[in-house]
Amino acid sequence: MTNTRTGKGRTLVRVLRDRDARLCLLAAVVSGFGTSALWLVSGVWVKDLTGSDGLAALCLLATWAPVPAGPLLGPLADRVRRRPLLIGVNLLTAVLLLPLLAVGSPDGVWLVLAVLCLYGAAGTVQDAAESAPVATAVDGALLGEVNGLRTTAAEGVKLLAPLAGAGLYAACGAAGVALLDAGTFVLAAGLYALLRVREERPGPAAGGRRREITEGARHLWRHPVLRPLVLAGGATMLLTGVNGALLYAVVDGLGRSPAFAGVLYAVQGAGSVAAGLCAGPALRRLGERRYAACGIALTAVAVALRAVPSVPVALACGAAVGAGLPAVPIAVLTAVQRETPGPLLGRVTATAHTLVFGPNAVGLAAGAALVASAGHRLVLPVLGAALLVTAVPLLRGSQSAASAARTASRSPSDASPA
Repeated sequence: MTNTRTGKGRTLVRVLRDRDARLCLLAAVVSGFGTSALWLVSGVWVKDLTGSDGLAALCLLATWAPVPAGPLLGPLADRVRRRPLLIGVNLLTAVLLLPLLAVGSPDGVWLVLAVLCLYGAAGTVQDAAESAPVATAVDGALLGEVNGLRTTAAEGVKLLAPLAGAGLYAACGAAGVALLDAGTFVLAAGLYALLRVREERPGPAAGGRRREITEGARHLWRHPVLRPLVLAGGATMLLTGVNGALLYAVVDGLGRSPAFAGVLYAVQGAGSVAAGLCAGPALRRLGERRYAACGIALTAVAVALRAVPSVPVALACGAAVGAGLPAVPIAVLTAVQRETPGPLLGRVTATAHTLVFGPNAVGLAAGAALVASAGHRLVLPVLGAALLVTAVPLLRGSQSAASAARTASRSPSDASPA
């Protein structure tokens, strides 16, 4: 046990000693802090301006609306050098937030929604562009650690940033939060400017615009390692979207007020923080497919047990979902970074993001309909069983076959550490 902990600690030190990895992680934390604060405040702000719950809910939808456009936006990250693109996207996002300072009445809500939609599109491009410098600068054996630490940082920020945003909103209004978020993107741009990644200028796309857009999906579909991971990831997010829509029904079944949902969110976030710290060693021991399958299985059991009307069980299930669910996006991103040639990495990352996270919105809508007609205590065990079925294909096939596919598919990257 001591040797295991020592090895894990040494690996984390290796990651944090890597200058570019450290800069990428810090940039993600800084910009993520502002994003989490804005997500909460935008809905509260629109609710205060209009009194409409529907318009307030549209704020989150506006941010997620560009996700299906990932295959269209992802190729942008393959046409230019990624480091200048990251700097430009972060500075552009900071500028996009400035029009929010002029909104002071219900007539300006359309501007808030438009800004949030553009904000989400910029985030999609940034996610696609960021995967390449990380994959290039960091030893491939450490990619699991880096992606796990990003998850830990993102979930940790989500526990703190909404409180900070709410406090700033109460003290300074929405303008203060918009300026805070803009400042975080300016700082993130400065951090990306410090990266020491040497990149060649990308060549012209072969096959025309249509082929460029669809090439990410073709790569994912033809690849024996990535295809089952992405399919399982999309199915998992669809089913957990249904689970998320049942949250308030679960809280009501516990005999608690709706505010108790915040406690369950916090416990789930704490589970995700812990999961991110353990991701690297787990990926090395299990491989991406089995690691994702274990995470889905843990989530399945937790989702099914949420039907039990017990507060301690609900808290344990929240922590288990938080620990199990991040295994899916961590495994997918790590596999995409390892299995994709550098010139394709932007569009493949964006397409994988769309295919994995896009179904979540469909699941939320389906869950809202199911809870009204069937009740959460019937739906949750069915969801758990469906999640277990989703994990099964990931356990098929040997790790040696996956390793052979990885070796065959890898090609020289278009960038190398300076």
